[in-house]
Parts: sequence; structure tokens; C-alpha cells
Amino acid sequence: MGGFFGAVSQRDVSLDIFFGVDYHSHLGTRRGGMIIHDAKDGFQRQIHSIENTPFRTKFEKDLSSFHGCAGIGCISDTDPQPLLVRSHLGLYAITTVGIINNAEELVERYFSDHGHQFMAMSSGKINSTELAAALINQKDNLVDGILHAQEAIDGSLTLLILTDKGEIIAARDRMGRLPVLIGKNDLGYCVSFESFAYHKLGYEDVYELGPREILRITAQRYEVLSPPGEEMKICAFLWTYYGYPNSNYEGINVEVMRYKNGTIMARDEKKRNILPNVDSVAGVPDSGIPHAIGYANESGIPFARPFIKYTPTWPRSFMPANQEVRNQVAKMKQIPVPELIQGKKLLFVDDSIVRGTQLRETVEFLYESGAQEVHMRSACPPIMYSCKYLNFSRGNSDMDLLARRTIQELEGDEGQKYLEEYADAGTQRGQCMLKTICDKFGFDSLGYQSLDGLLEAIGIDRDKVCTYCWSGKE
Repeated sequence: MGGFFGAVSQRDVSLDIFFGVDYHSHLGTRRGGMIIHDAKDGFQRQIHSIENTPFRTKFEKDLSSFHGCAGIGCISDTDPQPLLVRSHLGLYAITTVGIINNAEELVERYFSDHGHQFMAMSSGKINSTELAAALINQKDNLVDGILHAQEAIDGSLTLLILTDKGEIIAARDRMGRLPVLIGKNDLGYCVSFESFAYHKLGYEDVYELGPREILRITAQRYEVLSPPGEEMKICAFLWTYYGYPNSNYEGINVEVMRYKNGTIMARDEKKRNILPNVDSVAGVPDSGIPHAIGYANESGIPFARPFIKYTPTWPRSFMPANQEVRNQVAKMKQIPVPELIQGKKLLFVDDSIVRGTQLRETVEFLYESGAQEVHMRSACPPIMYSCKYLNFSRGNSDMDLLARRTIQELEGDEGQKYLEEYADAGTQRGQCMLKTICDKFGFDSLGYQSLDGLLEAIGIDRDKVCTYCWSGKE
């Protein structure tokens, strides 16, 4: 994934950018970057790897060299950025969030003639932010360039541009797959992916961009450069998993949605008379906890925390690049509370079940700690498709997904024709998939939230929410 933060003010914004970007650290683990513009001294930029050291630790030493009244910064799970670009449109900095699936095709179509080149990364791939800038530079102004790039790209493109005039251009993806929010204080404006990031810095909400909308932001005001489009497909995973609990998107708070989502799961299981007889409900730390609280409150089963995640050393289990190391870190982080596990029947709610990489280790850990039964619930439907709009999963193939792998094991290629049926727990195929996963991982029962239940919990027009990873529908 990734996230960004920018600010323009009548005062120095270096600290605002530093803290604002740091508050997006939950969205990526590879690189961070900051670029500040000063009217006299121009741009100052730093990019650091944050794979083994948090953003703030890497950038604290740079703060003394940053100065200026405008700036942008990012957390990136892909390419080094922000980039500084010089073209006929002037000198500007750019940072992007999204994914370009047709990068090679775009290079071939637009830049295969003599005189064009791209700096390849160590993997040999093109920096997608550099490609986005090259597409923007094909037009006579930034607005037309951004609209051109967004139309040309298969995937998504949300971005910030910092001009050499000390202005920020903010553009939300043409389908609004990610949010872009504007905050204001007495001296200027900021722009952010996460709203809580600027609340802590003394800014208040003033505006949320619509899909495809482009704004210019100065210290005095913001103005619409290109109006919003009518279609929106905002990512549902913002609420279920990677959005931060304090944030609001399209007016819907993340934590409140997660409580409601768990409530709906328990309500529907009560209606179907399949609530398990367990001693407690727990959330898989951390993002599964609010879903579990909602489930516990509605079911009447006590909420508990049978194991705690030890985070001072490794804030996130997926931080190490090596999968074997990640699995070991995840195992080391799970600290049991034996008094809440031994001889107990436990139900756990996780935000999602994607690849199932760590599920077996978690269940084995609970049984080794003395659990009598372990039941699992997923706060979203079975994931059937790898996301092609946002880069928030390390998976390279649909067959990396637990549900698709299980279907392949059950029916081979024939089973892939019945994904919708497998996703429905009310069908024979759906029940067969659940039983197979239970047998494989040692669950006493397994349940997934329905797509209808998830959309009910979000509470906005379902046609405006992207559910591709579950339904495969655009």
C-alpha cells in the first residue's frame, strides 16, 4: 500500500510533514520520503529504507536540514519517492499511491522511440511514480497531464505534486479507490490519506476530494482545478483492515464500522442458529479486535484477550522481507495468557484470511497452550481475487490466496468456475470449502462474513464500494 501527507502554510511545515507522514507508517514497510520547499533555497529531499527501522528513527536526523513553508512526504511499499522532476511543466516533486498494471505497455506505447529513458530499479522494473510523471509531462499543464495519466493507467493513481511555487496539487484516483482529505488551521492547509494524522497536528476537517477530483492547495485556500466524477469505487478494505481506527472515509469511521461488522456477523449466526458454544470471543491482534468486540456484544459471549501481541521489538509481523523470518517473528510475538486458554473453548475473529500463512501456527500455538477448542471467524468474505487496483498484498497469484488454493485442491480447474458458489456458506460447495480449511488448520468451526453483511456495516451506497477481491466484479 502506501500513504502520503502534505502541508502548505505561512510558517515552516517540516515538523508537520515529519509527524504527518509518520502517522501513515501502518500503510507500508519499505520506504519513506520527505521533500520540503523553501521560497529562497528551493527543494530539500530525503528518501530512506524503513524495512528494518521505523520512519521517525530514519528521518529525525534530517529534520535540522529541512526548512520551508510547503512540503509533501510519503510511506511507500513499492518505489523510492517522492521524486523531483524537471520538465516543460517546471520543476516539481511528486508522490503517488496506487498500482500500474500496464507499465510495460505504456512504456512501449508512449516512450519506445529514441530520446526516452527510465532509470530502472535494482529489480529491473520501472519506478511507477516516474512513469506517472512521464505521462503527466505529455500534456501542456499539470491538470490535463494528471487526467491523461489516470486514464492511461490500468490500476489506480492517487497523487500529490509540490510545485516550485510552493503549491500542492492533490488528485484522487479517477474511481476514488483511496481517500484524500483536506485539513485547515489558522496558518494554512494540509492534505492527507488518514484524517487522524492532521487532527493530532491541530488541523480540522474541511474537505474530502471526490473521485477524479483535482485541487490546488496554498496557505490561503484550496480551489478545485478539475471537478469530481460521478462514479466511485472506494476500497472496502480501508474499513476492514488497513485503515487506522481513528480515521473516517466518506464520513464513516473505521472503528465504528468494525464494531458494527462484528455485530452483524453474530446477528446473522444467531438467525441461522450456528453460534458456537464457547467460553470467550477474542480478536486476532490488532485489527481483528474491534470486529470481535462487536461479535461478543451481540452474541452475549464474554470478550477476552487469550494472547497478547508483543510489539515493542517488531511492530508488524510482515516487516522482514523473508517469509520464514516473518513467520518466526509472528510466532515470537504471540504471548499467551494461560489462565484464559487452558481448558477453554475459544472463538477468534480476524480482520481477514488472505493467504493463511500464519493460521496454522496460531492454532497450534493455542492448542499447545491448552485450548480445548478453537473456532475462527473472518470479518470479510473469502478473498477470491488478488487486488489489481492497490498494492496492499505481497501475493503474486490468485493461487496464493487460501480460498482459491483450497478450491483447486477440491475440484481442480473445474472448481474455479464456481467461485461465487464457494463464497456462499449456504451452498454445498461453500460448506465443503469451510470443512476443508477447518480440517487443514485444526479449527473446530470457521465462518466468513457475508458480502451483504460487510456492505451493511460500511453503510454507504454499495455501488460506490470496490469489492473486486471478493466478487471479481469491476
